[in-house]
Amino acid sequence: MTLTFTHPPTATPEDSAAHERTDPGCSPMIQVEQLDKVFEGGFQALKNVSLEIQRGEIFALLGPNGAGKTTLISVICGLARASSGRVKVDGHDTVADYRQARAMIGLVPQELTNEAFTTVWDTVSFSRGLFGKPKNPAHIENVLRALTLWEKRNNRLLTLSGGMKRRVLIAKALAHEPKVLFLDEPTAGVDVELRREMWEVVRQLRDQGVTIILTTHYIEEAEEMADRIGVILRGELVLVKEKAALMRQLGRKELTLHLDHALEQVPAALAGHDLALTEEGHALVYTYDVTRQEQGTGIAGLLADLEATGIRVKDLHTRQSSLEEIFVNLVREKT
Repeated sequence: MTLTFTHPPTATPEDSAAHERTDPGCSPMIQVEQLDKVFEGGFQALKNVSLEIQRGEIFALLGPNGAGKTTLISVICGLARASSGRVKVDGHDTVADYRQARAMIGLVPQELTNEAFTTVWDTVSFSRGLFGKPKNPAHIENVLRALTLWEKRNNRLLTLSGGMKRRVLIAKALAHEPKVLFLDEPTAGVDVELRREMWEVVRQLRDQGVTIILTTHYIEEAEEMADRIGVILRGELVLVKEKAALMRQLGRKELTLHLDHALEQVPAALAGHDLALTEEGHALVYTYDVTRQEQGTGIAGLLADLEATGIRVKDLHTRQSSLEEIFVNLVREKT
């Protein structure tokens, strides 16, 4: 099922959206400038956060519990007031132009706060009306079908499973055809199959030019979908990078060499290389930083030294660090 908005967020679908994501002349969809948030009692949840999110990109915000992810989203969406700093959504200040800015945004919160006795159709349609949008049954149907909710449209929300209630939250956020969609832990409690269905819906929206901001505890979600990654720790945005660049900069690669004959230990002639003996002596694992590639990975020298020692390699393969490994290592370094 293809999800299509009646207002085109961009003039044409995929090609135009891709152009906007890469055109340096386009203004950012979201601009966050020197944001601070201090709660009563003195706890500072956000510390001088500045961030630009481009039109039509999927931006994943990662961080441990209590890092400030939900607070940042709440401030951008106008649900909480910053202590200092400012936010603009499509050029509209979220304080001075609250109604215009908020109309641009669809928000899928963490909490399941649906009205228990309302039907799926009524609650999604009502959400559209809250933003002053005229009735559009065809759009509501399209959203419900895309989220596999059409067969449940007349069901009361109290009869739905947790996963289906989560889908209803997404449908409500999409009801008024927003240009920006915030997904705060959107697949928490959702099974793997449904999670992948939701990913497909998110990609369709991105291809139409909708800007997606995603917070998640599922690292594979960010790795699968995001164009850029931001990491927030103790209220500070410590890193923002394109996903591929982040994995190149902070990731590590492993070269596994499968040997013709097992070794009892790594030969002294190979001691200068970062090698580990695995698979009961039948494999050597060489670890190196991808950032060293311009200066040389050392693989050519390793292979020459292997040949000099008479060790024969029957197969080899490489593996790069996952985003989860990178994130865990980054958090460890910053704490």
